[in-house]
Amino acid sequence: MRRPKILFVHGSVVNGDATWGAQGPLADRFELVIPNRRGFPPGPDVGHVDFEDEAVWLGELVEPGTHLVGHSYGGVISLFAAVRYADRLRSLTLVEPPAFGIARGNAAADEFAANAAELWEHGPSDPAEFLRSFLAAVGSSIPPDSFTPALLQGARTLMVERGPWTAEPPLDELAATPFPKLVVSGAHHPGFDAVCDVLEAKLGAERAVLPGAGHSVPRLGQPFNDVLADFVTRSS
Repeated sequence: MRRPKILFVHGSVVNGDATWGAQGPLADRFELVIPNRRGFPPGPDVGHVDFEDEAVWLGELVEPGTHLVGHSYGGVISLFAAVRYADRLRSLTLVEPPAFGIARGNAAADEFAANAAELWEHGPSDPAEFLRSFLAAVGSSIPPDSFTPALLQGARTLMVERGPWTAEPPLDELAATPFPKLVVSGAHHPGFDAVCDVLEAKLGAERAVLPGAGHSVPRLGQPFNDVLADFVTRSS
């Protein structure tokens, strides 16, 4: 019998292997597919990134019965992909997608979106300085030494992303799809909490709160893996 397939979609700055490295133990029970999005090593730089275009690109990897898991910008991509490929999905897991527009009116979400827009419009032109500002904003750790070439490439890609706070995913259409949904947050920022609250309510999703790793929830390893494995197993 074929093992359930989990397709992991990484977010900004680092590629699939770096984002989902702590999920390796799940390979004992599931088929793991971890692509690198365009613009991330070992691929070349790109001139522009758009979450809706990335959702189209993702289609070549979505097979019938796929469990789709998206973190951060990858979660925004997954919101659009899940509607586009609804007939092929078995479940959807969203880990802190920064779609702050869906929580418009929440003070923390609005402030985060405004600060992000300011960074993209008027922030540092140097990729390393831009990346430091970004990591501080999202609650991710900043390496104490100079950035690696891979991280600097991720920073260059980050700088040409379409702002995820502008996303208007079709939540009503997504709520009408038959597959189960899970929303995971890290209890580190009220803006991200607000987005996840909206997704939980509008999608009728299950919710897990896993503190301890800030925005980088998958890096928790076993606590995240246990929640995801249970959800995927029940959804298969």
